[in-house]
Amino acid sequence: MAMIGAFFAGILGGQELWLILVIVLILFGGSKLPSLARGLGESIKEFKKAQRDDEPKPAEPKTEAKKTEPANTPGSN
Repeated sequence: MAMIGAFFAGILGGQELWLILVIVLILFGGSKLPSLARGLGESIKEFKKAQRDDEPKPAEPKTEAKKTEPANTPGSN
């Protein structure tokens, strides 16, 4: 994440960020921005949750099932 910030720091300065903010305000209006931010936050949470769920979990030790001997039936001896 720090690498991405360093990458954009060279490209986008303060003036560019202000310009983007003004354009977003013009396009969406001030009343829709909180709902857009909330939706973006929920999307990021879901994405991170999906990443955690996809990580391989440590294998559980396999336990051998106990072998049961057949029950004695009257004619089997």
